Amino acid sequence: MICTSKIGFFFYSRLAVFLLAIAFAIPALAQQAQPIVAQQGTLPSATRPQSSPESTSAATANAPKEGFWGRVNPIAFKKWVLDRVNPIKDRLSELDEVNAKNARDIQGVDARAQSGIRQAQSAADAANQAALAAGNQAQKAGATAQAASGRIDQLNTTVNGLDQYREISAVEVEFRGGQSILSSAARKQLDELAVNLTGHQGYVLEIEAHTPAAGSAGIQNSERLAEAVKRYLVTEHEIPVYRLHSVALGNAHGAGDDDAKPVKTSSVHIRLMENSLAAKGAASTQDVASSTGAGRQ
Repeated sequence: MICTSKIGFFFYSRLAVFLLAIAFAIPALAQQAQPIVAQQGTLPSATRPQSSPESTSAATANAPKEGFWGRVNPIAFKKWVLDRVNPIKDRLSELDEVNAKNARDIQGVDARAQSGIRQAQSAADAANQAALAAGNQAQKAGATAQAASGRIDQLNTTVNGLDQYREISAVEVEFRGGQSILSSAARKQLDELAVNLTGHQGYVLEIEAHTPAAGSAGIQNSERLAEAVKRYLVTEHEIPVYRLHSVALGNAHGAGDDDAKPVKTSSVHIRLMENSLAAKGAASTQDVASSTGAGRQ
């Protein structure tokens, strides 16, 4: 748009210079033409017609008045040129105003475009920051969900392992003649069992008492044997009562006893049962202790 306006201004300026040159050339041409006309109008007196005084005076009255410059008045011609050049100048001024207005409009549009671009860039940056924050929150939420899932799995394992016991060891304590008095050998067996329980957690002692007698007499006798064993463990080794579970079977066999032979001696069968969770805790404790000992070495 700016290049077009420059070309138009150059064209109109050249046109104005050309017109001004014509305006100054016409008077000179007029002055050069007057002598020629005068020479052509001068005739010999013999051939020139005789004019009367009346006709001469009439021609003199009707002849145009000539000034210092001749028939062409340069001031009037300059006014004529100005009358035709001024509209062109006005048009050029209008074109300049239009060009200036277009330039201002272009600057305004460019400013608004730049402002819009900056606003869009700011909005895009804010959206990117929000997306990054949302991604971080999503990662944190995923990590929390995974931790919660692992915790739930651990709790399920704990709950499932609450009633899971396995046999660690077993002791068979015999009684003589059906009496409920512990012999020295029986006390020694119980002492060794109690020593092995030191520091253990999550265990129970299953106590099954058997006697050869049948019926209620055998059950009562076996109850006395079981009570004697429990009493010794509680009083002598401070075994908690809740860890002792006893049953008097008389001459019957237990559910897990595959021996179908009849009972011939009075005895108490003791099984050390350990919980699976307690076993895991003991193993982890041993690992920590071993690693600590290795570090100290």
